[in-house]
Amino acid sequence: MNGQQVILKSSCPSPIPLLMTVLVTGGCGLLGEAFVRALAERGDDVIAVDVDDDAGTELASNFEDDRVTYRHCDVTRPEALDEVLEDARARHGTVDAVVHAAYPRTSTWGTPFEALDPDEVAENLRLQLGSAIMVSQRAVAHFREQGGGHLVHVGSIQGIAAPKFRHYEGTDMTSPLEYTAIKTGLLGVVRYLAKYLSGTGIRVNCISPGGIEDGQPEAFLERYRADCTSTGMLDPDDVTGALLFLLSDRSARINGQNLVVD
Repeated sequence: MNGQQVILKSSCPSPIPLLMTVLVTGGCGLLGEAFVRALAERGDDVIAVDVDDDAGTELASNFEDDRVTYRHCDVTRPEALDEVLEDARARHGTVDAVVHAAYPRTSTWGTPFEALDPDEVAENLRLQLGSAIMVSQRAVAHFREQGGGHLVHVGSIQGIAAPKFRHYEGTDMTSPLEYTAIKTGLLGVVRYLAKYLSGTGIRVNCISPGGIEDGQPEAFLERYRADCTSTGMLDPDDVTGALLFLLSDRSARINGQNLVVD
């Protein structure tokens, strides 16, 4: 261009900074830990929230310069999450995003449909879908005060499709009906909040992975793989790219969506 420098500028705003402070609930879980590591490796400051203190302390110790901090928090108690958010604000000035990957459930989780107990069903709905709603409430309250932010929920492929029950034949595994109900309901929560918060600078999205490998029986893994286009059961790291994309300015126009990784 005759020696002249040409600078191309995007017409899209960048409401989310390139490097962020991100709070991840369930940060010591299978998927939550992968999120924490991916965000920290990108350079973000990450608060890993969980109830497994040993795992949380060990996770944080793997990163220098306090890139990852661990906070004990039962996300089914909204006041406990308030304390963590307030502490994070004091330390970092702001919390740019909350990723809800916690998976609270009762000891009877996985009971076959015919044997479900009404009290246990109600409790699991409260623990999972109820806590997702309340985590949303507390995160949104924080985001309103600072003028924006991003909330990401973790759904499941079973929130948009019924299980393939033949995958489970010959194993002691099952796919709980409550899980399908919870993950389907979560998509409604995400769409509702995205519309409800229109114009506030707060984005709400969901990531729905397919099955994630975690020591399942070989027969199950083989059946699952046969119905997939390429990989079969996912590694947790297969899902992190979707989160990094959502927590970037490249997804500035994505809101109220469910990003499927399957």
